[in-house]
Amino acid sequence: MTLPSRLRDVFDDQFRASRGEISSSIDERRRRLDLLERLLTENAKALAAAVDADFGGRGAALTEIADMFVLRATFAELKRNLIRWSKPTRVRTPIYLQPASARIERQPLGVVGIIGPWNYPLQLTLGPAATALAAGNRVMIKPSELTPCTSALLAQLVEKYFPESEMTVVQGAAEVAAAFAALPFDHLFFTGSTAVGRKVAESAARNLTPVTLELGGKSPCIVDVSCKDLADTALKIAHGKLLNGGQTCIAPDYLVLPRSKEAAFSDAYRSAVAQLFPQIEGNPDYAAIVNDHHHARLKGLLDDAVALGAKVLDMGPSATGADASRRMRPVLVFDVLPDMRLMDEEIFGPVLPVVLYDHIDEVLTRINAGPRPLALYWFGQDTATQDKVLSGTVSGGVTVNDTLLHVAHERLPFGGVGESGQGAYHGEAGFLRFTHQKSVLQQSRWAQGGLLYPPYGARFERIMAWIRKLL
Repeated sequence: MTLPSRLRDVFDDQFRASRGEISSSIDERRRRLDLLERLLTENAKALAAAVDADFGGRGAALTEIADMFVLRATFAELKRNLIRWSKPTRVRTPIYLQPASARIERQPLGVVGIIGPWNYPLQLTLGPAATALAAGNRVMIKPSELTPCTSALLAQLVEKYFPESEMTVVQGAAEVAAAFAALPFDHLFFTGSTAVGRKVAESAARNLTPVTLELGGKSPCIVDVSCKDLADTALKIAHGKLLNGGQTCIAPDYLVLPRSKEAAFSDAYRSAVAQLFPQIEGNPDYAAIVNDHHHARLKGLLDDAVALGAKVLDMGPSATGADASRRMRPVLVFDVLPDMRLMDEEIFGPVLPVVLYDHIDEVLTRINAGPRPLALYWFGQDTATQDKVLSGTVSGGVTVNDTLLHVAHERLPFGGVGESGQGAYHGEAGFLRFTHQKSVLQQSRWAQGGLLYPPYGARFERIMAWIRKLL
């Protein structure tokens, strides 16, 4: 554990280093990116094993696709565009300021703090860190205490590959996290729940620290009446819902289904689950729920729903025996009501409530009555209805006729809106998130600004009349 008093010393060292080297060179930034990529590549097996130990069942292949692959794509995109994104940008100067010239210079912010989550403990800590390093910043990471093996290994590896003044990892539970969020960072990046995000934002506000909050929420998945291939749709929804055992911030949180399609979708979803996961127990491709607390929470959501009249259908293949790894069987929940906990809380597990509808306007009203979701999914072939849904709702991002994939596109900004987050990253949007865009106007020796100086009179009026015509 890192003591809060030690945190300030580490921050002060990085702060002094950032002020002593305001703008690091492209070569230096690329060196740091290469180091981080080496850290991941040379220790991939050990990191995957640490994640597996923390979850009590999460196979290396799942960590490869969900964490490692995404990070490699991030590194490639950053290095491919580093020079272009770092260059000053010339901007057109209006007539009344000519012959001055103007540009925007991109500079590092300084020291960036990153508070990472447990569900994708590598991707969602090292991804923002890589982007912050590419933008020329120093980085401090506070990984989740719910993945202690991964956090401890990350701390060891970062200490091995990086000087503390460039990047460091601090460990600890709630006390350390609170002290970390209270540091006067130049930018604070948080991924986690909306409830904790509020506390992080409040703490950062005391230092006027700008924040990026990547939160969560109730992301709807809409099946339109125009959807023709229910088997393919169910397969894509099952993949999006069950990846990482449902512990994904952009997983479909609830399904919106045309009335009378219940039986057909249930059959298609059951077949899709069996195709993806021929067995649940002991299957390394199917992640366990991260700990006993979250496992009990999910069971509590189902118990509450059943007590209020919901019908729970087990969608998993035939059980072959007890599984001690907290691998929770996927279920669909029908006859849900708004006051059920699973319709109010973010689920974060393999539980998919089903809401039935008669007309798409009901769906839009329902979505817009609640907090704006982090993601929205729509399946169908009717482009008019698709456009109506996309223009009639506000969400962090959208994938049409699939799930999750908008987050895998490095050139699409990723982030929430309202209670699902603020600020976006990935690609150039992420680079700019960790960059100060400094406005520079350079006056010409031929400047005639004095014509607009007082004392004002007839000449001033003639010049202003001429300028107004040119605007």
